[in-house]
Amino acid sequence: MKLNISQNRKARKYSKKEIGLRLLWVLGRFYFKLTPRPFFAGRRFILRLFGAKIGKNVHIYPSTNIFFPWNLDIGDWSAIGEMTLIYNLGPVIIGERATISHKAHICAGTHDYTKAELPLQKPTIVIEDQVWVAADSFVGPGVTIGQGAVVGARAAVFKNVAPWTVVGGNPANFIKMREIKD
Repeated sequence: MKLNISQNRKARKYSKKEIGLRLLWVLGRFYFKLTPRPFFAGRRFILRLFGAKIGKNVHIYPSTNIFFPWNLDIGDWSAIGEMTLIYNLGPVIIGERATISHKAHICAGTHDYTKAELPLQKPTIVIEDQVWVAADSFVGPGVTIGQGAVVGARAAVFKNVAPWTVVGGNPANFIKMREIKD
């Protein structure tokens, strides 16, 4: 069996509306990146203009790379760190009081490698309330990270993470339960 790359390239991966939005987002992203570091309200405004659902007091830094704002939903009081990549070909849903640390990679796009034409897939990623995805972590397509979980620095998550657990490594494995001390 041979891969059919020409068939993959001919396949229609995006609707006309998505193509138009992508062209407009080139300008939106330009202004997003130009905003001063503490100008969180301005970046929330820009993302909302492009269809993102952004809660109150969300902090997103100008070096964050968001592919499709219209596929992004972030709850109140959450934060997306510097140089984070949100590759949201499919929906990315981030709950309230969640933290996505610097250089994390949230990847809601993949290909079906079992088919010769490698069709594009856009599975949803859900990061529930009070989750911390630590620096340089990778969260793969279709993953749900349960409420209160912690994904350790540089972990690679390919399977769902149970609520209130701490995981780490590549692939990410259970380390311990997360306890909140007053």
